[in-house]
Amino acid sequence: GTVTIVQPLIAPLYGGKTDHELLATLSGRPEQSGYDLVREYWRSRLGKSAEAFERLWHQSLHDGIVAGTAVAPKSVTPRLAPSAAPSSRPSPGSGRGDSQSDNVKSETRNSNSLEIVFRSDPSIFDGRFANNSWLQELPKPLTKLTWDNAALVSPATAERLGLSYSMGFKGSVAYADVVELDFQGRVVRAPIWILPGQADDTVTLHLGYGRTRAGRIGNGVGFDAYRLRGSDSLWSANGVQMRKTGERYALATTQMHHNIDGRGLIRAGTLQQYRDNPDFAHKKSHASEPNPSLYPEYNYPDRAWGMAIDLSLCLGCNACVVACQAENNIPVVGKQDVIRSREMHWLRIDSYFKGSPENPEAYYQPVLCMHCEKAPCEVVCPVTATAHSAEGLNDMVYNRCVGTRYCSNNCPYKVRRFNFMQYSDWDISSLKAMRNPDVTVRSRGVMEKCTYCVQRINKARIEAEKEGRPLQDGEILTACQQACPTQAIVFGDINRSDSLVAKMKMSPRNYGLLEELNTQPRTTYLAPLRNPNPELGDS
Repeated sequence: GTVTIVQPLIAPLYGGKTDHELLATLSGRPEQSGYDLVREYWRSRLGKSAEAFERLWHQSLHDGIVAGTAVAPKSVTPRLAPSAAPSSRPSPGSGRGDSQSDNVKSETRNSNSLEIVFRSDPSIFDGRFANNSWLQELPKPLTKLTWDNAALVSPATAERLGLSYSMGFKGSVAYADVVELDFQGRVVRAPIWILPGQADDTVTLHLGYGRTRAGRIGNGVGFDAYRLRGSDSLWSANGVQMRKTGERYALATTQMHHNIDGRGLIRAGTLQQYRDNPDFAHKKSHASEPNPSLYPEYNYPDRAWGMAIDLSLCLGCNACVVACQAENNIPVVGKQDVIRSREMHWLRIDSYFKGSPENPEAYYQPVLCMHCEKAPCEVVCPVTATAHSAEGLNDMVYNRCVGTRYCSNNCPYKVRRFNFMQYSDWDISSLKAMRNPDVTVRSRGVMEKCTYCVQRINKARIEAEKEGRPLQDGEILTACQQACPTQAIVFGDINRSDSLVAKMKMSPRNYGLLEELNTQPRTTYLAPLRNPNPELGDS
């Protein structure tokens, strides 16, 4: 309850009026500025001399609060609510026979009564970030949904209730069944999403969507799961009724975008497999010598940049994706263009499931430009807009690009993005201050992709030269590497045998994506290892 006075950090970007100035104009004082109005109010409120007021004014601006304005605390007596009635569901030790217990389970499965679970959304949390377009367009870790939330159900529950969704053109859109969820008289309509690993007879709803006063971006996106939430069911409850409405809703999902599945992309194993055969991640046809190629050979007497990603450490949290977007001025395209497979993220995280739909293993794989030594994108560009640098980077020269998209067609990793429309806003002044000045803002008709944060490489190189010293290992952190909470991503000079990235690439778990194509990618992966307890079986 303490009053705060906050100074503006920048000059006004537009010719508008503040709330104070608008009210002053309506009351016949249009010439007064917001600064003068605030000072005038506090001078009359405090009633001090001019000299004393000036001291108090500057002290308040310095401290951020006006001393002595805290609201007096109130003494209250909590009124405890009556205890909830005991659950009517039988406990495991209630003494019922097995046959009677089986009948109860059968009755539960034959009804539409489900358990409901509320969860904060992995992107917009509880809705406080609903007006952030970066987070709205960020694919969810498991569902890969963007710009929406959905009612998550298991494959078995969906089959029992006759629920499904059909994939549209190129798997860019899912037309999902809309259901009506009724819980204690509160009703919400929501599209469904069938998720492997979801518990049977349970529906999971993510909070934070369906807002009406979030802002231009967040208004009207998704459905409001808060309507079903009560003080006695903050995170879970039993007894929600789910009914199929017969309607369908278009969900934007990136799960099948840039699909390169079916080629042994995740080479996972157990700790015991690794001990028995450390080279399990390498294919049988993997040769010790590189295959011959018609592509030109390059020599790197100084530095050669590369990256290694340990998939055992990747959580699929998407922190690297957002960090890359912020660092490289990557625009958002909106739900309709995501449906057209036109999202612009330079880095994506592919999700894979292994095992039965009821209890699968989930694996994540960050996929960015591989900066191939034998890059198939370079030889097809008619204007040399993509070229090999002296340090092994696959560079993009944006002002050369004429938009043929030959490079994208020739890239087996599907990591290049094309500006089909003028996605970047060059006119709104507030957006200009948000962008990284070290990275070019791309225009319509231009191809773009991961650059290994070349601006950070150049900045570190310049600082080292100014200080008269060589670059140190670990001195350059790409945006994705810096944001990774588990340090799964490592970047550095692979010409240095003592660098961490070079040591990771010497690991027997290290392998290249689609290495059978002989692109010789600079970005490689360490195969994920799991260490299951054999006594637990598949449970």
